[in-house]
Amino acid sequence: MKKTKVGLIFGGNSSEYEVSVQSAKNIYEAIDKAKYEVYPMALTQSGFMVDLETSKQLFDNPHLEVENKAAVENVANIVQLGDYQDVDVFFPIVHGNIGEDGALQGLFRILNKPFVGSDVLSTAVTMDKDFTKIIAQSAGIKVADWVIVKRHTQDDWTYDKVSQKLGSTVFIKPSNQGSSVGISKAIDEESFNKGLAEAFEYDDKVLVEEAINGVEIEVAVLGNENPQASGVGQITTPEGEFYSYENKYIDESGATLAIPAPISEELTEEVRAEALKVYDILECSGLARVDFMLQNSDSQIVFNELNALPGFTNISMYPKLFELAGITYPDLIDHLISYAKERFDHKKELHHTR
Repeated sequence: MKKTKVGLIFGGNSSEYEVSVQSAKNIYEAIDKAKYEVYPMALTQSGFMVDLETSKQLFDNPHLEVENKAAVENVANIVQLGDYQDVDVFFPIVHGNIGEDGALQGLFRILNKPFVGSDVLSTAVTMDKDFTKIIAQSAGIKVADWVIVKRHTQDDWTYDKVSQKLGSTVFIKPSNQGSSVGISKAIDEESFNKGLAEAFEYDDKVLVEEAINGVEIEVAVLGNENPQASGVGQITTPEGEFYSYENKYIDESGATLAIPAPISEELTEEVRAEALKVYDILECSGLARVDFMLQNSDSQIVFNELNALPGFTNISMYPKLFELAGITYPDLIDHLISYAKERFDHKKELHHTR
């Protein structure tokens, strides 16, 4: 049987570079080598795409110095690297900008190749927390109240003004970032100003959001037209803390994952249904992780965000949730590649001219 050639793209010049490298390494090690021929395709933090052998070396040495002869300056020149010319399907696991904002997906469309994950529009929209909340709210999904502060209007916003609308405790988030990068909690003017300054290091648009008193829960979704939702996982952080980048990836005691979440069966089904509704509203395909807050006071489900390209690290919730559902890591990868081909074949059947 002829093997399917998979271009596994990872790395990139984002704050989530290390997460991407670890995710790609896990996928590379877990994928069924009898069925797939895998081509690791690394993007360095400088934006260079490197050759096959250098890409493999980055799995174990993410900050390896790369010689220019092993790289091309622009990822769009992918065809200059002979190793990658015959790729059948792309599997992007580039987190943050380029990988989760529709840019790579647009390139795959131009190359006329199938790729894992959502298409250009859904990927771009779900990367922006503001746009995601606007669409979800318009469809009747409950979200935390928020305001947007842009770099050129930040002088118009003070802690007093924000707290009158959102309450005394708020969360400050770059609108286009993942892995909790640049997120902080503000409880007074000093922490508010500090949080804004930090968030503006990562984006020109910052989301300031009311604090929800509750626990964070997550659902993994898999599929195209008829997706399936996993069970519900719960994240518990030390009292007074939130699920920061450090708690996710650095501090081993920073968060506790409970799979399945210690909630009732009835509430579990409500959360799963809400996750599928969000997935459909945002026109996702392939995969996504849908994050909610579960209010302590009344167990109300509050949509937080959707990650269209969730991590595949050793501690990532997405593969763990489906593992509990009986889908092994290799089978999960196999499903994702199959869904990529399915969507590609369907789009080929559509008429684009009269």
